[in-house]
Amino acid sequence: MKNKLLLIGAGNMGKEYSKVLTDMNVAFEVIGRGEATAAEFEKVTGKRPCTGGVEKYLNETSEIPEYAIVAVDVTLLYSTTVLLLERGVRKILVEKPAALFSDEIMNLNAKANACNADVFVAYNRRFYESVRAAQRIIEEDGGVESFQFEFTEWSHRIEKIEKDRIEKERWFLSNSSHVADMAFYLGGKPVSLSAYHSGSLSWHNAASCFTGAGVTENKALFSYSANWAAPGRWGVELLTSTHRLILRPLEKLQIQNKGTIDIEQYNIDETLDTKYKPGLYRMVEAFLGRGNGSLCTVSEQAGIFRYYLEIANYR
Repeated sequence: MKNKLLLIGAGNMGKEYSKVLTDMNVAFEVIGRGEATAAEFEKVTGKRPCTGGVEKYLNETSEIPEYAIVAVDVTLLYSTTVLLLERGVRKILVEKPAALFSDEIMNLNAKANACNADVFVAYNRRFYESVRAAQRIIEEDGGVESFQFEFTEWSHRIEKIEKDRIEKERWFLSNSSHVADMAFYLGGKPVSLSAYHSGSLSWHNAASCFTGAGVTENKALFSYSANWAAPGRWGVELLTSTHRLILRPLEKLQIQNKGTIDIEQYNIDETLDTKYKPGLYRMVEAFLGRGNGSLCTVSEQAGIFRYYLEIANYR
């Protein structure tokens, strides 16, 4: 790395990134907004953020960083990333979903292309050890033939969380897209989709119950379901010609062999996923060019965004 890395955001995700970057011996500067958040960040990490926000920092610095990680509030992800591109930053990792509206993600993709910049969306669950193990099995088996996923959210908890109204209204993108990204990453991107919805919640008017099915670019069939007004949990199941791979919880991998009803725990090395926020270490490695793995590009996110809108019943 020629220049220091900018870590923008001193909240919970910023602290997680700081832990990883520190242990990687990466030189980085933390940018926060308020003094209270900065003091808490320093208390936890031992590193003092620059306060006043990223625009103030960029106005006052003479050296534009090569790398930036954007871990600000969801509603500020798009505008912060655009600002970085306009100021000359060319390698950016932005927290999911990068944008909450179709015109924003399309504009972000266009701007990244125009700037010849690498912009990635931080879906850290792609880098779980469970996912990496599932990938190896899928490759050995010749690919996924069908899959299903559930993205049920715990509404009774979410409605009490203090979040921006728009972030809650777009909660599938803000949070549940983690599951969809994992499923489509392993099973293939959708090329057709039929989506159905019902119900609503006080904080999510678009729907409370979701189901649908479709076909991927690899001709695998998929289905999904979620009921945010009922019990449930996140999960992904993928079927190959010889195995059923079960990620429920997503951090664990269970396997069922063809010809048996037994479901066995698959052994994985969970060292990194235990020491750090799961998937984060390997994702940052990939972003810095130090490790393997497929980051979600902003172009990829822009391409799948319309399917996310259909799944969630967003306009």
